[in-house]
Order: sequence, then structure tokens, then C-alpha cells
Amino acid sequence: MSLSRLSDAVHYSKGYLSNVENGRKAPTAELARACDGVLRARGELIAACHLDVAAARDTNPWQTAELLRRLHAYDAAPGTLASLEATVFELCCQYVCRNPAELRAEAQDWLQHVAALLRRPTGLRAHRSLLVSAGWLALLIGCLEYDLGMRASAEATRVAARQLGEEADHSEIVGWTCEMSAWFALTQGRYPDVIANARAGQAAVSDRSVVVQLIGQEAKALARMGSIADLRSTLDRGRRILDQFPEPSRTEHHFIVDPAKWDFYAMDTYRLAGDDDRAERHAREVIAQGTGSDGVELSPMRIAEAQLTLGVVAARKGELELAVAAGLSALAVPRQSLPSLLMVAGELDSELGRRFPGEPATAEFRDALRALR
Repeated sequence: MSLSRLSDAVHYSKGYLSNVENGRKAPTAELARACDGVLRARGELIAACHLDVAAARDTNPWQTAELLRRLHAYDAAPGTLASLEATVFELCCQYVCRNPAELRAEAQDWLQHVAALLRRPTGLRAHRSLLVSAGWLALLIGCLEYDLGMRASAEATRVAARQLGEEADHSEIVGWTCEMSAWFALTQGRYPDVIANARAGQAAVSDRSVVVQLIGQEAKALARMGSIADLRSTLDRGRRILDQFPEPSRTEHHFIVDPAKWDFYAMDTYRLAGDDDRAERHAREVIAQGTGSDGVELSPMRIAEAQLTLGVVAARKGELELAVAAGLSALAVPRQSLPSLLMVAGELDSELGRRFPGEPATAEFRDALRALR
């Protein structure tokens, strides 16, 4: 189509369209929408316009490349260390939604760069900063490996992260390695080990939000062991401690416990305790808090477990179709923590098999769960 014909169709001047076509002017959202309709682009031009707007916010497009150049030159200047810390922070924020294999590969690349810097002579302060960055990267990689079902790799990485935390005298990193041990044990059914690791972590660090997550893992283990009285007091203690911390500015950071996560812990424990009303209420709150105003899932892994909780509650109420629909929705979430997802999905599978044996819907969920494994 000529520019003249396009100009007539979208009611913008030919000169303006020429400037847009040649990159001299940026398209407006209105122009993109008009062109998309006339050219039958099925939303591609509208999406491209939004991407252009987002790209314009990147005021330092060469920042990462420059940091890499400095790292290759083994430059451990304060500016480089600060940029490295910022990069590690952003990687930890991507945990909730990014493809775990891709994020793991990128984090490993950064860890290699940090290791190269650590081999160079530096001052004590710079050396500790590098150890801390390496520790956070190792924690992130270990969690991603466990999400992917790589048990041995995850445990080896966790041990390395603990060594880095101890060498840097960084109690928060040490505390998170205890939390990882508790998480691993929980998904493997070793509930006394969950409690032992959770309490060891609480003894190691008391002034960071990781202590709340450690208490949450302890509560999950107590629920699975049938210790209902201890469970409620543990949940109350965790809630009180969480309320003492300020609201984090970046709630998506994997190693910062945000207030919304307590609903996630409570949902899990009340489901196991058989308190279906509270479990359902917390599950719906998890879904609401994890969904943006535009409907986009901001916390897909939490939402998946909330859907499974709703499925378990529905099964207990005798609502087979609702239970299976909720379960299948959870299994279809693209960003998954495989061990945690399978743990809760197994609960739903058990409820369905016990209450609705031989039903086609039960078999449908079981087939989907099998395919996930």
C-alpha cells in the first residue's frame, strides 16, 4: 500500500507517516491502532508501539555491556561493585516469572564473572562485597535448580552458598540456606528435618525477613505432622514478626518476604489442617494479590498452589468438576516450581481418587499430572 492510500485510510498526513516509517518520529498509540486495523496486523503494530515506549525508558542501554567489559578487565572499582549488586538484585526479582532454565544460565554466567574477580587481589571491603554477590547468585541458582527438579545440583549449590555466606560473615545468606534445606525436606516428606533446619535458620538470623519464611516452613511441616495446636501458635508468631518489618519496595524479590506471602503460608497450613473455610479464603486472597489490575499473573507459582488448594476444598465438598477445573488450571501455569507443585497436586490427586474413583474427570487430572512429571 502506498503512503498516499494509507494516509487516506488512517487520516494522518503523508509527511507524518513518512517520518514515522523512516524513524524520524515515534508513532503514537492512536496511529498504531489505526494502522493495525487498516493493515489487518492483528495487534502486532499495537504491541510494537508499546514495546517502543518501554524501550524508550531504558536510559542506560549499555550499562550491562559496560559492566561486563569491566569484569572482563578484572576491574573491581566501587562503581563496578555497585552495578554488580544492582544486577544481582534484579536477577532475584526475575525469579517469580522468568523461565527458570534461562534465568539459571544467566545467573551462572554472572557467577563466573564474580569468581574471576575473586581470583584477583582486592581490598577486604571489595572482597566481601564480591562474596556476598556470589552468595546471592548461588542461592538464586540453587532455587532454580530445585524448581527444575535437579535435586543433587540444588543441594551442591546450596552448600556452596552457605560457605560463601559464612566466609562473608553474612547471616542472612546463611539463614536462606537453612530455609532451602527446610524447603527441600518439606517436598521430600522429611518433616522432622524441616523443623530442625527451620529452627537452625531462626537461630542464625533474627533481624531479616527470612526468619518469617523459616517459620512458615516450620508451620507447613507441623501441619503435615498433624500438630494442629503447635501449628496455630507458630502461624501467630510468624504473623507478629512479619508485621515488624517495613513494606518492601520490590515485593517480587525472591529473598525478601512480603506481607502477602503470609496468606500463602496460611492457605497451605489450613488446607492440611482440614480448615477448608480458612484455606479457601486465604487461597482467594493469594490469587487476588498475585494478579495485576490488567489480569496478568504477577505470582504464577503462588497462584498455581492457590488453585490446587481451591481444587482440594472443592473435592472435599463433593464438587468434582470445580475441583478438576481448578487442578488443571494450576498444572497449566508456565512458571512452575516442580517439587512444590507436585507436592500439592498430589494432595488433590489423593482427594479425587478417594472421593471420586473411576470418574473420567479424576482420570483426566491424573493424566495431566503424569504428563507434568
